[in-house]
Amino acid sequence: MAEKEVKLMKGNEVIAHAAIRYGCDGYFGYPITPQSEVMETLMELKPWETTGMVVLQAESEISSINMVYGGASTGKRVMTSSSSPGISLMAEGISYLAGAELPCLIINCQRGGPGLGTIQPSQGDYFQAVKGGGHGDYKLIVFAPNSVQEMHDHVAEAFDLAFKYRNPAMILADGAIGQMMEKVVLAPQRPRKTDEELKAECDAWAAMGKSSGRGRNVVTSLELQSEKMEIINQRLQAKYKALEENEVRFEAVGCDDADYVIVAFGSSARICSATVEMARAEGLKVGLLRPITLYPFPSKQIADLAVRGVKGFLSAELNAGQMVEDVRLAVNGKAPVEHYGRQGGMLFNPDEVLAALKDKLIKK
Repeated sequence: MAEKEVKLMKGNEVIAHAAIRYGCDGYFGYPITPQSEVMETLMELKPWETTGMVVLQAESEISSINMVYGGASTGKRVMTSSSSPGISLMAEGISYLAGAELPCLIINCQRGGPGLGTIQPSQGDYFQAVKGGGHGDYKLIVFAPNSVQEMHDHVAEAFDLAFKYRNPAMILADGAIGQMMEKVVLAPQRPRKTDEELKAECDAWAAMGKSSGRGRNVVTSLELQSEKMEIINQRLQAKYKALEENEVRFEAVGCDDADYVIVAFGSSARICSATVEMARAEGLKVGLLRPITLYPFPSKQIADLAVRGVKGFLSAELNAGQMVEDVRLAVNGKAPVEHYGRQGGMLFNPDEVLAALKDKLIKK
């Protein structure tokens, strides 16, 4: 059995390593703190000399996302990365990618906002990631890593789901996960897809030269006939329903006997795991439900806990209250749902979350 390759590295750095090892064909990006190490690491590794992967610094985030559109149109595995204001600049292109049903990977290493905000960690882009962000009725597949290892693993998982469903995927990290250093087990190197493999996988839709026996593939999100555009929208909604039925990922800690459940994702979930331990030490039956996919969201799992008799839910987020709305929709009035958060790049600690849980739910 081959020995595992274990390294100590930052979350942003491991994104670059994972992309190369997955067999990614191209990265197009533009520097912005706190995710610039993604491109810096790719430039240092020079994958164009080993796997043939293209790495290109574009002139802007808008250029980057449109280069991704072009690469994805040919069936290639392409990606970009940015941080909150940069993702906002990409929003139009992301909507185009979703409308044209193009698979790709987008990394958002969140920072505090609104506006230029701060370069410190935040989770203020939840709405932007899971509710669209651009225009129209579309969804992204959204992963929320809570460790450097998950930053690595989600690259392959997100790419695989993007191609399975022909839909853009996003890894919604934050500055804390992107900048922290941890031990990570690196995946073995996969070869990039050959032209023959790409043709077998993507010939039905990709712009890779007309094959005999089929019509031309036109990659576009434009349809001027309303009747046809409605059919396209209905097909997209059917795809999203399939995602919700089959691709939900979550972690439940101590939820089987919990009277109260904290719902948290990403770096917040790391902090809240300590809160659960502290609460249990005090004799309080508290559990943690961590959505690993923010879309599709684990609504059914949260609803089941509410039906079982959980007395209250606390949504702990580094924002003013965003995911809490989806938790409330899932609970559907069967139990109280409260929010606790910090903003502007500030992190909460386990004691603060426990105090909020007691104040907002347990003491009521």
